[in-house]
Amino acid sequence: MATDRAARTKAGASATVEDRPTQLIEIASRLFATHGYAGTSLRDIAEQAHITKAALYYHFPNKEALYEQIVVDNLQALIDRVSDAVERADGATEQVRAFMLTAADVFAEAPDAWIAGSNVFWSSMGPQIREAAVGRRDRFEKLLRGCIARGVASGEFRDLDAATAGRLLLSTLNQMTRWIKPDGRLKPRQVIEQYLDIILVGMNAPGAAKGAKAAGRRAAPKS
Repeated sequence: MATDRAARTKAGASATVEDRPTQLIEIASRLFATHGYAGTSLRDIAEQAHITKAALYYHFPNKEALYEQIVVDNLQALIDRVSDAVERADGATEQVRAFMLTAADVFAEAPDAWIAGSNVFWSSMGPQIREAAVGRRDRFEKLLRGCIARGVASGEFRDLDAATAGRLLLSTLNQMTRWIKPDGRLKPRQVIEQYLDIILVGMNAPGAAKGAKAAGRRAAPKS
């Protein structure tokens, strides 16, 4: 037992103290995404990182604190990047495209963290994590509804309920993250491009049909 512990400590020594939290977050995200919060223990994470459980406690006092950081940090990064992309887009159609495509890019870059974070809404987590996660999720959804509402107000979109249209768009994004394969034929951005081409045609006002087709051929700037 002592020999195994020494071997894990030696193997984990290659990561610096500064790198260790990032390494632990990456490992924990993968395990949480695969096995869920309840199915992942701190021992599992420590073993994957080749460190002792005591060494893990140096960076995170408990499993909930580690999970909270994953959820909060990734939701905040998602909001920041999507907000920046929307600000740089012109017109409601391009803003919706920028929102959705940037979110797809964020998922593609860190799918484990995305899935681990989304699971918080379907599990009985502590009130602190849920409050932090729900507040940021609401800001994320409100940003998309704002893009749609501006399109309705300007006449670019037909008269529709922004909240309902937003839920439809987000459902395509959320469901894609659960079935798409890393080595699949289509990448996340390509899948969302196709969904947008279908949905935005239905959202556009009759007089904006040509504009919708033109916008459908243009990808939002990568963030």
